[in-house]
Amino acid sequence: MFYREAGDFKTSYAADSQTFPIAFDRWRYYFVIAAGFGLLPFIINDYWSNAILLPFLIYAIAAIGLNILVGYCGQVSLGTGGFMAVGAYTSYKLMTAFPWLDMVSITILSGVMTAIVGVAFGLPSLRIKGFYLAVATLAAQFFLIWLFNRVPWFFNYSASGQISAPERSLFGQAVTGPAADPSAKYLFCLVFAFALAWLARNLTRGSVGRQWMAIRDMDIAAEIIGVNPLRAKLSAFAVSSFYVGIAGALFFTVYLGAAEPGTAFGIQKSFLVLFMVIIGGLGSIFGSFAGAAFMVLLPVLLTNVLTGAFGWDSALARHFEFVIVGGLIMFFLIVEPHGLARLWALAKEKLRLWPFPH
Repeated sequence: MFYREAGDFKTSYAADSQTFPIAFDRWRYYFVIAAGFGLLPFIINDYWSNAILLPFLIYAIAAIGLNILVGYCGQVSLGTGGFMAVGAYTSYKLMTAFPWLDMVSITILSGVMTAIVGVAFGLPSLRIKGFYLAVATLAAQFFLIWLFNRVPWFFNYSASGQISAPERSLFGQAVTGPAADPSAKYLFCLVFAFALAWLARNLTRGSVGRQWMAIRDMDIAAEIIGVNPLRAKLSAFAVSSFYVGIAGALFFTVYLGAAEPGTAFGIQKSFLVLFMVIIGGLGSIFGSFAGAAFMVLLPVLLTNVLTGAFGWDSALARHFEFVIVGGLIMFFLIVEPHGLARLWALAKEKLRLWPFPH
């Protein structure tokens, strides 16, 4: 009854084409943002911050970046973990070489450096696509991890090969290091997630996003109607790598605090983010958040339910998680390629017409 378009009049083109044209959707969005910024920082603890909120926000940023490349531009990539490692090691080198540099600048510069690397590895997309492009990005994944493992300069000639984030503060609150407050870390990641989601939404709705989608649908036809495939593909790689690099920087500096490239940014990280995009929905910003939430919450729920309520072994619960994720990936690829985002849209459409049949 309250989810209706009747009576919600639009008097301008901007109002008619806004992201949330229905008033109820806008107020729900405002409520979520207000709760995220004004309520959660005062009630979260270490467990909620480290187990749920921080990985959700960071993986959501990485999923948005990969979704821009795969879902909007149609360029398959299996090198997300390697590009996250570029962001992580760039932030580490900046933090150790320039102690006076603030964390916001460090994180953004890490994204910029990753964008440059992403464009370099995106050059093969001008000649190859599909399976061959996936193999090329997979080669980039292995090359980058090998580079960070074998070149001592990247980890400042440490004997262990591990990198650790020095303590940094922002507005008097530590956001990295052992003394970092959970609320400060959460707010720091939340600001980046909110700003980057807003930027991605506007990019994908504008001329740049329409060029990406034209390349995705049929690159030859897109070139005929005036889309420059060189600029469109490389811009998609640059923007996607920028997002992934910021996610990698936050994952290392704010979430982990210390990392090794082989364990923290291996091939499993690339597949994890790809699963988030597939389950959440290709070509959807909301789907990136939904997929990240699902993949972060699923292990927590299975651990608490199966091991706590049913007494299962934790290793068995972990294997059961693989079964669920694999089954869902096959389901969404066969039945609903647009994932959870499409199911959510269908539910809203039925709610708008309820109680009348669709």
